[in-house]
Amino acid sequence: MVKVTSEQILEENLITQLTQGISQWTYREDLKTEEDLWQNFRDKLEQNNQDVLEGIPLTEQEFRQIQNQLNFPSFYKGAEWLAGENGTAKVEVQREDASLGTIRLKVIKREDVSGGTSSYEVINQFESSRSREIDQNRRFDVSLLINGLPLIHIELKNRSHSYMEAFHQIKKYLREDKFRGIYSCIQMFVVTNGSDTRYIASAKDTNLNEQFLTRWVDEKNQPVNDYLAFSQDVLSIPMAHKMVTHYTVMDNERKSIIILRPYQIHAIEAIRKASNLRKSGYVWHTTGSGKTLTSYKVARNLLHIPSIDKTIFIVDRVDLDQQTTSSFMSYAKNDVIDIDETSNVNELIKKLLSEERNMIVTTIQKLNHVMRRFEDKKDAKNYQKLRHLNIAFVVDECHRAISPVKKREIEKFFSESLWYGFTGTPIFAENAKKAVGNLPRTTEEQYGVRLHEYTVKEAINDRAVLGFQVEYKTTLDEEMLDQVLIQAHPDLEKQLDELSVAEKEFYLPKEMYLDERHMLEVIHSIVNKSRRKLGLMGNNSGETFCAILTTSSINQAQRYYDLFKKVKEGSSSVEISEETKRVLPDFPKLAITYSISENEEASVYNQEKMKEVIKDYNHEFGTHFTMETMRGYNRNINDRLARKSNKYLKRSEQLDLVIVVDRLLTGFDAPCLSTLFIDRPPMQPHDLIQAFSRTNRLFVKHKKYGQIVTFQKPSTFENKVNDALVLYSNGGENDVLAPKWEEAYLAFSDGLKELREIVCVPKDFDVESESKLKLLKFIKAFQTVDRTLASIQVYSEFEEGMLENEFNFSLEIYEEYEGKYQNALAEIKKSKPDPEEIEINVSYELESVRQEEINYEYLLLLIQSFVPSGSDEYELLTQADRKAINEIEDYIASFKKTNQQKGELIEKIWQEVLANPELYRDQNISTVFQSMIYSIRHAFVSDFSDRWKVKEDQLNYVVDNYQLNRDRQFGEAELRKTSDYDLYRESTEDPVNKLRYWKVMRRELDEKLREEIIPLQR
Repeated sequence: MVKVTSEQILEENLITQLTQGISQWTYREDLKTEEDLWQNFRDKLEQNNQDVLEGIPLTEQEFRQIQNQLNFPSFYKGAEWLAGENGTAKVEVQREDASLGTIRLKVIKREDVSGGTSSYEVINQFESSRSREIDQNRRFDVSLLINGLPLIHIELKNRSHSYMEAFHQIKKYLREDKFRGIYSCIQMFVVTNGSDTRYIASAKDTNLNEQFLTRWVDEKNQPVNDYLAFSQDVLSIPMAHKMVTHYTVMDNERKSIIILRPYQIHAIEAIRKASNLRKSGYVWHTTGSGKTLTSYKVARNLLHIPSIDKTIFIVDRVDLDQQTTSSFMSYAKNDVIDIDETSNVNELIKKLLSEERNMIVTTIQKLNHVMRRFEDKKDAKNYQKLRHLNIAFVVDECHRAISPVKKREIEKFFSESLWYGFTGTPIFAENAKKAVGNLPRTTEEQYGVRLHEYTVKEAINDRAVLGFQVEYKTTLDEEMLDQVLIQAHPDLEKQLDELSVAEKEFYLPKEMYLDERHMLEVIHSIVNKSRRKLGLMGNNSGETFCAILTTSSINQAQRYYDLFKKVKEGSSSVEISEETKRVLPDFPKLAITYSISENEEASVYNQEKMKEVIKDYNHEFGTHFTMETMRGYNRNINDRLARKSNKYLKRSEQLDLVIVVDRLLTGFDAPCLSTLFIDRPPMQPHDLIQAFSRTNRLFVKHKKYGQIVTFQKPSTFENKVNDALVLYSNGGENDVLAPKWEEAYLAFSDGLKELREIVCVPKDFDVESESKLKLLKFIKAFQTVDRTLASIQVYSEFEEGMLENEFNFSLEIYEEYEGKYQNALAEIKKSKPDPEEIEINVSYELESVRQEEINYEYLLLLIQSFVPSGSDEYELLTQADRKAINEIEDYIASFKKTNQQKGELIEKIWQEVLANPELYRDQNISTVFQSMIYSIRHAFVSDFSDRWKVKEDQLNYVVDNYQLNRDRQFGEAELRKTSDYDLYRESTEDPVNKLRYWKVMRRELDEKLREEIIPLQR
């Protein structure tokens, strides 16, 4: 039998890797407690600030001031402090001797990498002591200290376990509030089992989303999974220092830390090298992979190069109504540079001529005005200064934001400029623009060589984005299609049998898709056939997804808006199903957005229609937009659809569907957007991929794909999509699309057949007496059934009764199998691993019928939005929002029906938060909730062991490992050995006799655990 490398050896090997050779990490075996860490930090602080301290060391009272400053209420607050003033994080001390005044001490310098005052230390087996008696002491695996502060934390498991177990361990520590005090500075978590390694930015447990665990890849996008290789690439110096300073971004809007993904870092480095050589170029990063964030970091980091005077980030004018500028402002709030969003041309000229080295966000239109301003002033001093500025232009969505002719004009004016374009859909020779003189026709001709690429195939493989599930629908069956063609083109009647479906679609008159009957079929599909696509399957009305419907014209978009209103009013032939109404009684909440021109013939009607739309919108959401504030209306739609702010967690503030023509189909980022409905002819390849990519952002675990449903010319559309994917997936088009319905259906059918061959009737499967080999086969087969069952449920073809009618399978049968599966998994976890056995994922999380945990975390997030934080004054704005309060109370009432014990605890916290929010300032509600559960569990164990006279630690073990479907529990025999009947009889008023003692005690233990404790831990 092959022996599995132990966790301890993995840990030792990691420390050796970090400290050997040219590495600057030093192993500190002596640092094991928080007291040790604080003393170590104090020594370094005094050593690095001798000039400020002037030979007078810190007193105990002064150091307590520092400890208080570094005990952050959230990791985000720690990141804010770490960003510092001009890149230096400092602490302020009021000296005990008043004559010495107030001093500021340097802690960490952003730019002081691998030199100067920076020190790098590794510790392991840190003892995180319990803060309450009911807690448990914990030992952390490995932590990395920079200047004495733990900024990176690593949890390891051995190779017989999944790295996800290390991830769940970190979440457990977060719930237990273990990362407090000096550990509240942590910026990055790393989890590994030796073979697979991932990293993630620090966050509280309810926000630490496994979807954002990131695998490292090298410059050629090859994965780096092994923990020692990862350590060499990412945790060596200077890289580790850069990861938590240079490659970390604070999103002020979400109050979260973002650590760049590897391909973003490689792109930044590639542009830095090119700029040093005075070369321009472009970056091809697939849409949805974070280009805006990458381009922000590029524009910001280019200012490190002394030869560059300014960086100018060019955005499309439409983007100023959208998200790019607000994203930049959110990222830059805690950065060491200023971003100037120029409000007028004079301001832009002033910024360009200033001596400050800053980043400017502006549009082509404003740059155009600058050039026009100096057309007749070519001898002026300012003209010459502008012309010879060393400017680096960074252009997001580089084909939409600037045309080839305009770029050439700007290059001629700013003669020393460098250009870096970002695009998810480059223009190649295969789809080159039409020739206009000698103007560039491809991305490479316009910007220069490709400096870095990261295609949709690679992004899906790395889980940076989701794959696409595309359904090609039609409201015409083949017979109807033929009839329509004969009516429109009588001369085709004799040729119909010879024509392919795509050829027939070519001759279809456009009017067919403007027919109201077609449009009602589309609406029926959206409101009644897309429930799973939109997440309308559970009890969480606020945790659903949203969608976009794109049409071929403004007029058609307006007609759709009117038809949807009629459907909602009940005055249409299409009725919203009761299943949908049960989850979302107000579905669909919709809006429409389109561009309005003052000069077009249809403009008057479009403006009148938009007034009606805005009036509806104001009524729905309590806003006050007018035609004069259209820009604000559009931005509000973007924010409401994207749901990035906590405000939009509440159902009362959410949109379900936005109807558009072209708006929002490029550059719009909304992770909660799951589906794009397309009722228009196929677009050009780059437009198709751009539009599709609105849907495939990572969000929550049960968002499986970016989903696309088309309603016109299905055969033609499929061909166009395949062509686009061939062009933009770099040979990986088969890896980008989800299986077709027939393939997904067959995979589930085959999986179920294999499961039944192993275990036909779940109740007859005796887990404890079966061989290990059969248990492994059963576990693997059940996981396959669960995964494929979750997969087929997102297809429109899936019907409610299908499982029972076609497979003789039901939720009840699934739950019987699940009970046996959990017991089998517990048995396997007890046994010693053997690498030669069937490989299973012991950390696999069931996907098919899980909703309750999501409900509970979602509820806690809603309550958290009512808790004041930092120095913010608590205003009664949220309390006054009766809608939001009613919403939370409705969720709690609904939750209590499925888990009364847990629901009552949540209700208690909610009432306390409402009554006295200051009591909870800066507290993590999830941690508060977990503490209440621990208190109840601790009281139960203490009372039960005292009543029945059994040892508390052994009872704790039984409670920790209790399995609902198991007759004999783990640790039960050992618990029985600790029982003392004589002591029980002496201390009990009406004791049971000795023969019945264990049986009665065991029955009461089962009842109490099932009724009072297990529901809280579920």
